[in-house]
Parts: sequence; structure tokens; C-alpha cells
Amino acid sequence: MSNHEIVDVKEWIDSRPISGYQWLVLALCFIIIMFDGYDAAVMGFIAPALIEDWGMSRAEMGPILGCAMFGVALGALIAGPWSDRFGRKRVLLLSIACFASFSLLSAFARSPMEMALLRFLTGLGLGAVMPNCVTLVSEYMPERRRSLMITLMYSGFNIGSGLGGFIAAGMLPNYGWKAVLCFGGIIPLMMLPLLVWILPESAMYMVVRNSPREKIAAALTRLGGQFKASTAFVLNAPVIPKQAPVLQLFSRGYARGTVVLWTTYFMGLFVIYLLNGWLPTIMRTGGVSLERAAIVAGLFQLGGTVGGLLVGSLMDRLQAKYVIGSFYFLGCCSLLSQGIFGFGPEVLALLVFFSGVCINGAQTGLQAFSPAYYPTEMRATGVCWMHGIGRSGAILSSSLGGVLLGVFPGQTSIFIILSLPALLAAIVITRHQKARVQQQMKGIDLNDLPALSRTMNNR
Repeated sequence: MSNHEIVDVKEWIDSRPISGYQWLVLALCFIIIMFDGYDAAVMGFIAPALIEDWGMSRAEMGPILGCAMFGVALGALIAGPWSDRFGRKRVLLLSIACFASFSLLSAFARSPMEMALLRFLTGLGLGAVMPNCVTLVSEYMPERRRSLMITLMYSGFNIGSGLGGFIAAGMLPNYGWKAVLCFGGIIPLMMLPLLVWILPESAMYMVVRNSPREKIAAALTRLGGQFKASTAFVLNAPVIPKQAPVLQLFSRGYARGTVVLWTTYFMGLFVIYLLNGWLPTIMRTGGVSLERAAIVAGLFQLGGTVGGLLVGSLMDRLQAKYVIGSFYFLGCCSLLSQGIFGFGPEVLALLVFFSGVCINGAQTGLQAFSPAYYPTEMRATGVCWMHGIGRSGAILSSSLGGVLLGVFPGQTSIFIILSLPALLAAIVITRHQKARVQQQMKGIDLNDLPALSRTMNNR
């Protein structure tokens, strides 16, 4: 063993420039997330046509939208432990097949109950896609650029959601709502063979799972590496207790950080989904026209794309938790300003855009922050459960939006209320601390430890 080359996979990736293949992995995950965003928002685009076609009331449409959101939350909770057990690539491909197939089948639903069931099953796949893409990209990008790369990938979600509106507008008059759903299912299904062929499994995951050296070498060779047949691949990773994957999130010093991530993500999604779902209605109570209300609501999403890239870039240069906390706090100030002073439509549009930059940007920053906190063996579980638990904030805010507007009438009071969870998110994330755990080398035989120690000390 002492004559063998020893390669720490994380150090090797961190020490090299980003290769063309890594950019390809990022681009493929970006496209996947685009369709994830499209399918997540598609029901909102076709809802008026569906209501008219089936003669439903708006109240009957609610369970259809709610079932999809519950499916997203459950899908994230299930996918994490599976991904840490069976591999990122395998679960990601299964998730894409799931949401694409059931989105396609949704076009053939014959009743609101069938549609609700199919949208729930679609949500299972949607909920698993995002955190698995985040995990895979985080394990293939060098640490010095990881935050920016993940936020760049995540911007595909907002772009997919936005493009979905234009695609729906073009298809609905000529082809109807069924075609809009078919589009979101057929294209991802057509991509699956390409993804099976090109998309890699995580090299770090293969090391901790003691995969054959040849497979690890083949994955890293695509990144520009050259290795001997005798090369040993290792990973300096924390000692993880052998227990249920979810329980690992609360062991060996990870409990506090896990609760912080769940709380922050919950609060952020509470603000974002209430504004996404109810901002046009809020503005209409202030006398703003429907057209202008729609434009201002779009500015919130546009600001999120800008903010995500800005936060990701700053996280690679400064202490990440303070960057995220600062953006949540600035978003809180923006919401509070509108609530206190009640500015006119022009200033309101500017503040909504700035709120999107700050709050959506900070929320996107958490996509890069969470995988960096967890070790490879529990990374997918940690990221997916943050998504799943945090999704309850989206479900709660979507459900309570109408109640809050009824209890606190007027355009300004709701902004004051929303500033509170934004402030809490800012405070909580700055209390996050790294877990202090014992480290060990993964991917080696215990009999090789003495020789490995000598070899590593001579590097």
C-alpha cells in the first residue's frame, strides 16, 4: 500500500479548476431544475382554464394545489435517506421519471379528485429533485466556487417558473390546458436516456460506500484526472454513528445546526409563498390594477434570481451565515418600510423587487449552505429534510394567507406581519455553528491505516 498513490477526493476537486465536464453537470442540473420549476408552477397557470372547463368553484381548486404541495414535502423527506443509501444519481433519475410521468398523466385526469391524486404523486417527484440536484452539484464543485455554482443552478427554478407563464400563454388558446401539462412531462422523459448516459454518480458518495476504485477513477477522469490502477481514493469525513439516517441529523453535534436550518428555511418559505400566492390580491385591496399587480408580483421572482447569484458570490468570499442573515434582515427592513409608510405603486414595485433580491436571495443561499454543513454520508438526508420540513412553512402560509388578509385588512399591515418571520430567519441563521466531530479516512481498508498515515504525512 505504501507504494500506492493516495487521493483525497474532496481535496483533489477543491485544488483543480472547474473542468468542462463539471460545467456540463451544472448545465444538466440547471435544465432539470428548470422543468422542476415549470411543473411546480404549472397548475397556477392553467387553473382558470381548468376551472372553466370542469365548471369548478375556486374552493374546489384549492385541494388540487394543496395536494401537490404536500407531495413535494413528503417527496423531499423520503428522497434524502434513499439518496444516501442508493446513490444521488439513481434517486434523482427516479424522481425525474416520477414527476414527468405523473405530470403527463395529469393531462388525462377526468375529475378534480383524480387530478388531486395525480398532482400529489407529481409532487413526490418534484420534492425529491431539487435537494438531490443540490447535493450532486455540491459534491462535484470546488469549495471556493461552490456557493455561486449552486445558486446559479438554483436560478433555473425561477427561470422555469417564469417561462412556464409564457409557454402556457402560447399553448392555452390553441391547444388547451392538457397540452401545457403534457409539455412538462414529455420533455423531461425524453431527456432521461441522455441523463442516464452523461450524469455521473457522486465520487465522494462512491468513496464512502466503498465502490470499486475503477468506478471512482472513471468519474474523476471525466474531470481531467489521470490515475494509476493502484490509486487509492479516500475522503476525510466525520465519524457517523450507525443508526437511522434521520437520527444521524441529531447526533454527534449536528442537532443544533439541523434545527437552525429547518427553522430558517421554514420562515423564509413562509414569507416567499405568502407573497407569491397573495401579493396580487394584497395590491388589489390598495386599488392597484390587476395588470400592474401581476407585473409587481413578477418583480419579486425576478429579484430572487438576481439575489441568488449575488448571495452565492458573496458566500464564496465572506462568512456564509452572516451573508445569508444580512440579506434576510435587509428583506425584513424592506417589508417593514412598506408596512409603516404605505408607499405608492411605483415605490412599492421597487421595494417588492428589493425584497425578492434579499429574501429569495437568502433562501437560495441556504441551498449552498446546507450541503456544506453535512458530511457525505448524511448530506442528502440533511438537505432533503431541510426542504421537507421547511416546506410546511409554504403550506402554512398558503393556507393562512386568506385568513391573515381577513383579520388584518388593508395593504400595509400584511407587510408588517411578514417582516417578523424574515427577522427571525436573520437572527436564527447567524446562530448556526459547525459541528465538532471526530474525523476519519473513508474508502480504505483498516489494515492499510499505518501505511496510509506514513504516506499522507510525507505529502
